[in-house]
Amino acid sequence: MKLNELKLTNPYLELPEECYDRVTPTPLIRPHLIHANKDVAKVLDIDESELESEAFVTFLNGKHAEEGSDTFAMCYAGHQFGHYVPRLGDGRAINIGTIDKYHLQLKGAGITEYSRHGDGRAVLRSSIREYLMSEAMQGLSIPSTLCLGIIGSDHNVRRETIEKAAVVCRVSTSWVRFGTFEYYAHEGMFKELEALADYAIDENFPHIKGKDNRYTLLFNDVMIITARLIAQWMSVGFNHGVMNTDNMSIAGLTIDYGPYAFLDDFRHDNICNHTDQHGRYSFENQPQVAKWNLRALMMALSPLSTVEKMEKNLAMFDKIYMRYYHYYMCKKLGLPGTVEGDPELIDDMLDMLEMLQVDYTLFFRTLSHYEGDRAALLRTGLYHEPMNAWLDRYDARIKTIDTAVRKEQMLGANPKYVLKNYMLQEAIDAAEKGDFSVVDDLFKIAQNPFDEHPEFERWAGATPNEFKNKKLSCSS
Repeated sequence: MKLNELKLTNPYLELPEECYDRVTPTPLIRPHLIHANKDVAKVLDIDESELESEAFVTFLNGKHAEEGSDTFAMCYAGHQFGHYVPRLGDGRAINIGTIDKYHLQLKGAGITEYSRHGDGRAVLRSSIREYLMSEAMQGLSIPSTLCLGIIGSDHNVRRETIEKAAVVCRVSTSWVRFGTFEYYAHEGMFKELEALADYAIDENFPHIKGKDNRYTLLFNDVMIITARLIAQWMSVGFNHGVMNTDNMSIAGLTIDYGPYAFLDDFRHDNICNHTDQHGRYSFENQPQVAKWNLRALMMALSPLSTVEKMEKNLAMFDKIYMRYYHYYMCKKLGLPGTVEGDPELIDDMLDMLEMLQVDYTLFFRTLSHYEGDRAALLRTGLYHEPMNAWLDRYDARIKTIDTAVRKEQMLGANPKYVLKNYMLQEAIDAAEKGDFSVVDDLFKIAQNPFDEHPEFERWAGATPNEFKNKKLSCSS
């Protein structure tokens, strides 16, 4: 389909007007294409040839008049670092319409009703990070919002310094957040709250549509998919960095990529957001923060469902999360399932990795090739004795497992590459000089993180010491 043949719908605008504010994108000055995602274009049935056209840049810049487009920003609230903020909303993202079940949104497209004192813009560095990480999560089979394309510009914006503005076209099956429900509940707008819940059910949970207890079932489904998502994050060493309720997807997607990080040396208490001075959103806290956020969602849904019923569901969160977590970790260890002693084997492995300052991704990829020779594994840590002691236990556990089967499972569960922050910074540094080749390279890795990619071998090792464990800002 050509861009001039696009026909957009706007199902969200069928909700009460309090749920959104109509706004027109403000185009960037002299935009240029940085990258286009052919796979997402295919999902949207957009011809690949269109991605190289000037019309595509115009489309990403919010100037293309698609049939049916009626642009708007969504309203929501949220708990930020545990404190309730009654009115947030899309401060720099403008929704341009829906294709099939996918909602398109231009992030960095200008001021909206919810920009507060901001300029509604996204800078090049944060746009590159979101664009690449969305694809990286997709490559790791972790639910995520997607990106269709990214443009840069000659448009200056002021942050700590003068930077160039960019726009990312984000694509998602839902932009509804926990904080969207909080807004209407806290404002006492219960009719709007019910309309929003029915909309979310229609959009992502059609199997519970029309049931008498559908709002309790909605909460239960969200609780389960959130537990699974966090377990996946933890298994690959992903630290989101800012798990406010307005950054939590009702559809169980990874959204709003800001000061995130993949772990370098394994650290339970890793903090990737320098605003997070008390470690609320540290790596190890993510499961319990998710549960805290679910409780906030539960209270927001309480006008529609009894708290007692939802409390019973929420009480299952820890058990459900641990089942998912052990499932994914056993996949990474090449184990066919979880048996008695495996949780302790996993916990002690993580303590060992932290003690020896071992790179998380490198360790598991190296372990994926393990057949008894420990030399490569021992080189990943500072000392040999703790790792040898753990490997003795691991050897005993895998003794009856076919080696070829185990290795095949592990190589499919342990990526050779994840997009660490020092890699992304290299892409950003080059892009700021007009060189987008590193963006192209990292995109290839993001799409196929389990492949060998011999041409990118320099990124397969441990993070260089000078780049380890860097904290980033919320504008990153």
